Amino acid sequence: MGQYITTHEFYHVYTDEPHATRRKEILKKYPEIKQLMGHDWLMSVQVIISVITQIIVAILLREASWLKLICFAYVIGGTINHTLSLALHELTHNLAFGHSRPMSNRILGFFANLPLGVPASITLKKYHLDHHRFQGDTIYDTDIPTRLEVFLFSSRIGKLIFLIIMPLLYSCRPLFILPKAIHLLEIVNLIIAFMFNSLMFYFFGGKTLSYFLLSTALGLSLHPISGHFIAEHYVFQQGYETYSYYGPLNAITYNVGYHNEHHDFPYIPGRNLPKVRKIAAEYYDYLPSYTSWIKVLYDFVTNDNVGPWARVTRPTKIGHIQVPSQQEYEQQLQTTVNEPKKQD
Repeated sequence: MGQYITTHEFYHVYTDEPHATRRKEILKKYPEIKQLMGHDWLMSVQVIISVITQIIVAILLREASWLKLICFAYVIGGTINHTLSLALHELTHNLAFGHSRPMSNRILGFFANLPLGVPASITLKKYHLDHHRFQGDTIYDTDIPTRLEVFLFSSRIGKLIFLIIMPLLYSCRPLFILPKAIHLLEIVNLIIAFMFNSLMFYFFGGKTLSYFLLSTALGLSLHPISGHFIAEHYVFQQGYETYSYYGPLNAITYNVGYHNEHHDFPYIPGRNLPKVRKIAAEYYDYLPSYTSWIKVLYDFVTNDNVGPWARVTRPTKIGHIQVPSQQEYEQQLQTTVNEPKKQD
């Protein structure tokens, strides 16, 4: 990765992110991996089942006590809503219906967004692709905590609070670091979410709507699946900035744990990422990885050498290069992954 200048805040590097280089090497050696690229419409089945399940549970709990509502929102609702948020992540890469049918992906995203209570589908896409294009960039990669977060949440108690309010931080951080113009589809997303919430409130009452909101707030905070937020890029072992998780929760989270593989090949749907690891094992087996997201959360709080500052950062490209648009970036990536086809 290059030489580190270690500070108590971030790990500063001046080299490019490792995934583009590894992608080229793997494709040159294993061109058959390009057959794994494409889309996986079957993920829409899990999305539909998840949304319907959430609506049914919310209606059944419309007269439940608040204690029961909170328990169900954490155990059942939190799990489902977190998986739906990860479905939105897959859809930012058009992995349900492919790049030739972007609107089909957006529509499924609107549907998956319904039980979350807050509009997130389009906004996530707007910022998430920057995380892939500019991993570690101090401006463009809004996945990296701000210096204010480092200041506020570096103690053990602070790190615990950091995990609890993580949904709020992830939602608000991009608006302060890199505000962007509101997209028309974001307004559509907002209207659909508002109409759904209003209908659920009108016909089934406040507790039904509260179940959705609590499921999102609890499921994306101090929840076992939330370990992926920390596991993916927080530096637990110096010299590595992306980590994979190979545990059982991948089965319900679209294999988001295969995070090195995902960053190497963002056009491969989650269902096929284990095949990437199997084919190119020598590129992944030596990398540090996890088998428990719960342990990752525990270690994040208790390990004094890890905290919000434990991220790899790179000098921003603002003012130094002409930043490619999202469409140009995707075209560049397509060119890279298509190169091996000429060698077949």
